[in-house]
Amino acid sequence: MGSSQRAFRTSRWSLGLGLLTLVAAARCSSSGGAGKQGDAGAGSGGSSGTGGAAGSPASGGSSGGTGSGGSSGGTGLAGASGGTGGAPTGRGGTSVAGSGGAGLASAGGAGGHGGQGGHSGPPGGAGSPGGAGSPGGGGSPGGGGSPGAARWVPDRATTFFWNLASAPPDNTKNVGAYDIDGWNNSAEEVAALHARGIKVVCYMDAGTYEPGRPDSSTFPASLKGSAVAGWPGELWLDVRPSGPNYAALQAIMRARFQVCRDKGFDAVEPDNLDSYLNSPGFSTTAADQLAYNQWLATTAHGLGLAVFQKNDLDQIPALQPFFDGILDEECNKYSECDALAPYVSAGKPAWNAEYRDDGQSTAAFCSKDVAAGIVGALFSLDLDGTVFEPCPNDVGIIQ
Repeated sequence: MGSSQRAFRTSRWSLGLGLLTLVAAARCSSSGGAGKQGDAGAGSGGSSGTGGAAGSPASGGSSGGTGSGGSSGGTGLAGASGGTGGAPTGRGGTSVAGSGGAGLASAGGAGGHGGQGGHSGPPGGAGSPGGAGSPGGGGSPGGGGSPGAARWVPDRATTFFWNLASAPPDNTKNVGAYDIDGWNNSAEEVAALHARGIKVVCYMDAGTYEPGRPDSSTFPASLKGSAVAGWPGELWLDVRPSGPNYAALQAIMRARFQVCRDKGFDAVEPDNLDSYLNSPGFSTTAADQLAYNQWLATTAHGLGLAVFQKNDLDQIPALQPFFDGILDEECNKYSECDALAPYVSAGKPAWNAEYRDDGQSTAAFCSKDVAAGIVGALFSLDLDGTVFEPCPNDVGIIQ
């Protein structure tokens, strides 16, 4: 039995909730990376460097040719640092420092370094720091916006409470994070948990169609595939980047993550990310799933949200650098806890939910989880809060 079977379990209550409401290798922060050094210029002087794309390093100015000095660094976009100024290298030329590019968007990028002087000139000065731009995924500087806040980077020891069937849930649990349904919980509930110092994770289905969700009518028919076994009305989605309506799927999921962001959630848990291991009704490959899952993580980060991997344990080595943690179901029962090791080694939380309904007990798995660096807890399959027994050594760790 693989993780795909357990993905269906978390679809059960989400479908139920929807029907009730209408009838359910490296972590990134919000600041950009450093600009790259420009290519060598030819002729009299290097030309200005080009700014980087959103979230990527900016290109620096090019090096000076014979004669004059290096040009300015490029402008960094979407929180990237300004480019590095070009280095003048003309033998008889005058040294001119390359100025740092201005950092735009969520957090001002650092200015580029000044170019070094030619052999007969003095060294160039340091580039000026990038200015803060407006928050979000772009925008021009000087528009009145304040720098965007850095997103949550969860500690490996962060404990969690998982309740997807109650809205609002019981807010008294002494843990570091709550994972709750994103549609059925309000901004006020998120704020109430924040007031207790608790981070809040937003559950959103990203791999299957659920009838009864507020945006269910926006799914094109061609995105809907085979039925999810055991869950009436729930259908697998076409997550192939080559699919005829992939752009529509991306727009829907981006809008879902924006709902999480606008309610104040700190992170998102996109569910059912392993359609290629099932029978979705499409010729979905592991490569298709990998590309989609990585896109989900990058999109969440672009909105200032942390993101937890769900399902698709087979591709953890390729997914771990994109995600901030992982939530797995019954890794002890199904002997797959070793697969979570890349997250533990990277200092990211590996959350494990075991179920009393399947005969599990904290006495049977907690010592194993602790030894593996995994944060484990016992729940009910209904994820309704009626069962919550965290491993004793984890209790009280607040983010």
